[in-house]
Formats: sequence, C-alpha cells, structure tokens
Amino acid sequence: MSPISWFVPSLPTWLSPNTNLLECILQGLVGACGISILCNLLRVHLITEEQSVTDSKGVIKNKISPNGGLTGRIQFWILTVILAFVGSRVAALVVLEFSLRAISSRLTSISDPLSDSLLQLLVQCQFSLGCAFSCSLHFLHQGAPQGWLSILLAAGLSWFLASQCSRLCHHVVTMYPMHSTQRYCGICIGLLTTGTSILPFVCSVLILTFCVAGIAAISSINQYFLSTTEALRFWTPLTICYTLLTVYMHEDQHQQSSGQAILNTVMVRLGGLLVLMLTVGSWVDVLHTLVCFIGEAACLLPAEDLLNSTSKGVADVHKNENKRRPKLN
Repeated sequence: MSPISWFVPSLPTWLSPNTNLLECILQGLVGACGISILCNLLRVHLITEEQSVTDSKGVIKNKISPNGGLTGRIQFWILTVILAFVGSRVAALVVLEFSLRAISSRLTSISDPLSDSLLQLLVQCQFSLGCAFSCSLHFLHQGAPQGWLSILLAAGLSWFLASQCSRLCHHVVTMYPMHSTQRYCGICIGLLTTGTSILPFVCSVLILTFCVAGIAAISSINQYFLSTTEALRFWTPLTICYTLLTVYMHEDQHQQSSGQAILNTVMVRLGGLLVLMLTVGSWVDVLHTLVCFIGEAACLLPAEDLLNSTSKGVADVHKNENKRRPKLN
C-alpha cells in the first residue's frame, strides 16, 4: 500500500495498513473464525455421539444440521463486523464476565455430568470467545510498529482452520451415518476411534484462550485508571454484582433448562453490563454494549440445534435428580 500511495496522493488514510481500522477488521475476522471452529467441532462431537447412541439403541435423539450455506456466510461476516466494532474495554468486560460465570458454573454443578453441562456452557461462550481473541490480539500487538502483519498472519491461519473445520462438519453431517457402518472412509474411521477426544481438546484450548484473554482484559481495563483507588472503586462493585448475578443465573437455569432460558440469561447479563457502562463508562462504551446484544443473537440464534441438544440433556439430568430426592411430608 505504501508504494501505491506515492503515485496516488489522494488515497484515503483509512486504507493505509498503519491505521487502526485494518487491525480491527482483522481482529474481528480472527474472532469470527474462532467462533466458526468452535461450532463446527461441537457439531462433529454431537453427531458422533448421537450416532453411537443410534447404533446401540436405534433411537435418534436430536438432529444436528451443518451451519453452512448462505446463512452461515451471513452470520460469519456479521460477527466479523460486530467484533471489529466492539471496543477493547467492552470486549475485556465480556471476557471477564464469562470467565467468572464459567468458574461459578463449574464449582456449583459438580453433581451434573461433565458432558451435558459443559456442552451447554460451550454453546453460550461463542461471542465471549470472539471477544477473547479480539482482546488478546489488541493487547499483544498494542504499540507494535507493524502489528498488522502479525494479525494478518493470524487471520490467514484462522481462515484456513475455519474452512477445514467447516468441510469436516459438512462431511460428517452428510456422510458419517453411512461411513461409520461401512468403514471405508479414513476421516470417519478416525472419528470412530478418536471422536471422544474432541471435547477435551476443545476445553483445553478454550481454557488457555480465556486465561490469556483474562490477563489481557485486566491490563486493558487498568489502563483507563490513573490510580489504584480508582481501580478499586471500579473492580469492587463489578466483582460483587457479577458474582451475585452468575449465582442467580445458574439457579435459574437449573429450574428452566431450555433455549429460551439461555436467551433470557443473555439479556440479563448484557443488561447488567449496560447498567455498569451507563454508570462508569462513556457513551462509546454504551454503544458497544448495545452492539453486543446483536453479537450474542447472531451467535445463539443460528445455533438453535446445539442449544436444543444440550438443553434436553441437562433437563433430563435435573428430572432424574428430582425423582431421586426424598419427598418431605
């Protein structure tokens, strides 16, 4: 772009790679690719699990559909624009909120099966994962003279991985029921032998991603404060309010384990974040928080099949627990 700008003096400044706009778009692209990879791997895991249940019992519990075609492409680019638009401060708060919610959920759901409650949590972390990538890249490349080159390489690698996972998901959705019985496809044979390791692998990668993003989020938010006293005034009510909020939402999901209940918790979480931004944030932070509502909707509405699959499993667990509990006269 620099040699071109020598011959074209009227080239707009926002087309220059040194501006922040290109980095924001690339960060949004990386975040959207991360969300796509997560959804496709979850679909592959659920399809292989459902097929094993079908082979043993002959009953199909839920139908998983590939998130591709025109709808998937529109969702991908909408998430790219939204993640590029959301500021680093709001993205950092979204990351910290989900990290606190995930820790609280795992500590208070020890009695639940690992797969059911964990899958439900993974489906809900899509937009938070995109914010985690955006926040981490902003933190790691902040102040770098040619940071856009590193982010461009990360975007290229993310695009390649997302395309491969999308092809794998489409192949598994359409061909796995037949190939798993005939056993002549190398991909499907590999999933038969190593399909149970997909979920632990995804969890390990997400833990590492959110650990890095948590450090980046705390550092990014602390840059807005001039002293430790101001930081404590911000962090103390934030921690208390979100701790109470996560406990309340977890108890509410125990009572109503459905896709509608999950959407309600999204509204409550982002509503609390909006109130916080109205109190201590600027009008730009409020605008970015409102955009987060669209981002969460763009992640959860196309993943209705995943929500229904995980919600049914958790609902069955709670019904069995209620039957086992002795009734008090």
